[in-house]
Amino acid sequence: MRFASVIVDVPVKQTDRPFDYEIPEKWIGIVQPGIRVNVPFGPRQIQGFVVAVKESTTVEKTRPITSLIDIQPVLTKELMGLAHWLRDHTLCYTISAYQAMLPAALKAKYVKWIIARDVTKLPAELQLFFHDTDRIKFEELSGTNHFNVIKWLIEENILEVYYEVKDRLSKKTHKIIRLNATEEILVQTKNELSERAIAQHKLLDFFLETKQSEIVKKLLLEELQIGVAALKALIKLEVLSEEDVEIYRDPYLERTFTPSSPLPLTYQQNEAIGPILDSIDGNRHDGYVMFGVTGSGKTEVYMQTVDRVLQKGKEAIVLVPEIALTPQMVNRFKSRFGSKVAVLHSGLGMGEKYDEWRKIHRKEVKVVVGARSAIFAPFENIGIIIIDEEHETSYKQEDTPRYHARDIAMERGRYHECPVVLGSATPTLETFARASKNVYKLLKMDKRMSEQGMPEVDIVDMREELREGNRSMFSRALLEKMQIRLERGEQTVLFLNKRGYSSFVMCRDCGYVVECPHCDISLTYHRSSNQMKCHYCGYEEPVSSNCPSCDSEHFRFFGTGTQKVEEEITKLLPNARVIRMDVDTTRKKGAHEKLLQQFGDRKADILLGTQMIAKGLDFPYVTLVGVLTADTMLNIPDFRSSEKTFQLLTQVSGRAGRHNLAGEVVIQSYSPEHYSVELASHHDYLQFYQKEMQVRKLHQYPPFYFLALVTVTHQELTKTVAVTENITRFLKQHLSDNAVILGPVASPISRIKDRYRYQCIIKYKKEPNLHSALKSVLDKYQTNMEQEKLAVHVDLNPYMLM
Repeated sequence: MRFASVIVDVPVKQTDRPFDYEIPEKWIGIVQPGIRVNVPFGPRQIQGFVVAVKESTTVEKTRPITSLIDIQPVLTKELMGLAHWLRDHTLCYTISAYQAMLPAALKAKYVKWIIARDVTKLPAELQLFFHDTDRIKFEELSGTNHFNVIKWLIEENILEVYYEVKDRLSKKTHKIIRLNATEEILVQTKNELSERAIAQHKLLDFFLETKQSEIVKKLLLEELQIGVAALKALIKLEVLSEEDVEIYRDPYLERTFTPSSPLPLTYQQNEAIGPILDSIDGNRHDGYVMFGVTGSGKTEVYMQTVDRVLQKGKEAIVLVPEIALTPQMVNRFKSRFGSKVAVLHSGLGMGEKYDEWRKIHRKEVKVVVGARSAIFAPFENIGIIIIDEEHETSYKQEDTPRYHARDIAMERGRYHECPVVLGSATPTLETFARASKNVYKLLKMDKRMSEQGMPEVDIVDMREELREGNRSMFSRALLEKMQIRLERGEQTVLFLNKRGYSSFVMCRDCGYVVECPHCDISLTYHRSSNQMKCHYCGYEEPVSSNCPSCDSEHFRFFGTGTQKVEEEITKLLPNARVIRMDVDTTRKKGAHEKLLQQFGDRKADILLGTQMIAKGLDFPYVTLVGVLTADTMLNIPDFRSSEKTFQLLTQVSGRAGRHNLAGEVVIQSYSPEHYSVELASHHDYLQFYQKEMQVRKLHQYPPFYFLALVTVTHQELTKTVAVTENITRFLKQHLSDNAVILGPVASPISRIKDRYRYQCIIKYKKEPNLHSALKSVLDKYQTNMEQEKLAVHVDLNPYMLM
């Protein structure tokens, strides 16, 4: 195969196709689809992905590939095919789809090394390169003709390719001390040593007594309480040697996982697991919706299905929402499957992510537990894909390529002929509608594993509280119940639907609200730094005591933040020990886990937090859950706001009474009569589904219609409006009369980072020309984008309309 078709790393329409390059003689047989290469493109060198190799080309004059970035493919054949599917379904460029599938470490600037695991096993011509080292730079070999041999040695695990990322991360190693001498030589050396060389005697005694052949240097020095000089002396005598050995950056290294074994299943769990096991055994691609109340034991069902897949020698991908990637979920899988599990999520450092990805790539693990991007794990024999809490919006990627993990899971499930399980106590309406039409199979689990039923829910009308003179953020009912929990030694979880100390600062005389100068949004007050911050562009300014508009002193904070709630609790319940979990307290790596650990060890009575405590927590002594502001989400201009409110309230309520103690929930609301609040209090998903479906049908929203959102941004308002109007006009001409086109209108947040934002929304049922029309729009404005700093984004099935 003498030519390679390469997709180059230039995400524009003109380059979104393969370009042919000649494969130099020395790399024939090495270059294959899925590897990255450097190629000349115009006057510059650029990275690209090889998509095919072939004997001939129709191009008259081809240029040769400059260098190889990989020797083994970083993308499997399946993932390369998936990238084309992703390109067509999200209207992105092929290169963007490829990049989305790789860990960040592989996108950085790097130095490539070839490492010899055992120099003695190398053929003579290669030993010359490794005469006094175990690693050489890849470039040193690129001018030679040894690539076939190198490729074979890599497959035999004698050589290894390693990417050291410059300025970003490197391979982690630790120093090992190896014994190089026989027992006789040790004794002889010991006899020849001066008596004063106490540390060297200690070292030799250690190796003679323990019979160990190697030990980590740090541990050795700590155990014998000696310095480095003695070691150096024995290394010089060649009795010992020192070398760097790679270790994986394991984010869970300090943790020990107590092995767990499968639990006996309840009747409902058995009913749910049966069909999934049938699909696994029959190698069938089926979609399942596991509709189980909080605490019904979905995780145990997941683990037992994964177990069956592993018995068949296959692999499993388990997705959990970013915020629910609580240590508890990781703990359960690590305890059950040990070192067969890799974990991928944003809490890991870039180096840790890279190492976890390499474990998957090298086939050292069989299970991946991770957030959205883990759906691209380079497995080649998948037996099941599980998406837990499938209703979570974090499964949708908000920048290019704008994919939903559920769609990718279904596509990969089809390819591998394996089941896909979507689990949730509150499935999205789209998913449940598909289950109702038998597109997915419905598995119901409406009882909790503990004999306790669902917790009692009490809705408090905060308007009544105000009328009766209670100005506190705690209703009397909630305060009384918190007091009782303190006396009984039980725990409380308090949930607040936002972050920051106070939402905004407003003048009570003239109504002036402090806004961000770069975005059309009010600034949020942060007490810890006494700053006003913009949560969109990061702008900050100090808090002033007087109104900048009318100089009034009545300049006050409005809204409630976690810090403010914590202060209030301290005043009302001085004996209560509170742990606060929000963006500020969990910023440090591992903080999330530490705080939850403390709460689990009962070092606090109250856990107070935002979104991140709503999911996946399971503590036996939590018997009360308080929701302080149930309805903040209802006021957001989003057709899914009722659904999101219902889901959140149901999830939070599910944290109470999960074990032997009965649970109670108090929901404080200013709109208690709203059906999403009322039905969440009865845990009645089916009733909510019926009601919400009527509303969606009436207003022509999903799941009855599909949506597409076109957003235009530019620094000049007139330009933004004009382009959006042109796009809307073009779409009206090219789409059928059945499509509803709304707009152009200003986006709900009409300016971010000094760029104006306008949008139009398309609602449609079947629209064969939609993709081609939208592609034409993107192609037309793409040339203007560079010159005029114009940006046009298309989101099919958007989750954020802001």
